Amino acid sequence: MAALLGKMSGPSGPLRRLLVRLVLLALAAYFVGPLLFRFAGLGEPGQPPPGFARGVLHGAMMPCTLPTLLVGRDLPIYERNNRGRLYNLGYTVGVNACGAIFFGLLYWRLGRRKTAQPGQSAEARPT
Repeated sequence: MAALLGKMSGPSGPLRRLLVRLVLLALAAYFVGPLLFRFAGLGEPGQPPPGFARGVLHGAMMPCTLPTLLVGRDLPIYERNNRGRLYNLGYTVGVNACGAIFFGLLYWRLGRRKTAQPGQSAEARPT
């Protein structure tokens, strides 16, 4: 009976890690999304139109809104009332910088994992 209950305890290994990550992503989206909206200052009345610096901030925060959008909350990710070319340039710089950091870290981690010797974790390998 104990062996049967041990098998029924739920998913294990990679499936369990995936489920835990999905739940954490959903929780982060639920709580972080409104904070991003507030800090971005999108559509605040009485504020001057955003320029380059605010465009960089909005662009860098844009990928962070994906989990929030996936759980069904609608967040604006672009300020329509802006200063034109400067805001657009800042937005583009922010998106690209955030993507470069994310993908740079991802590929660095994958590279470390590939060069790790069999039987040795990437973290335990000397650099």
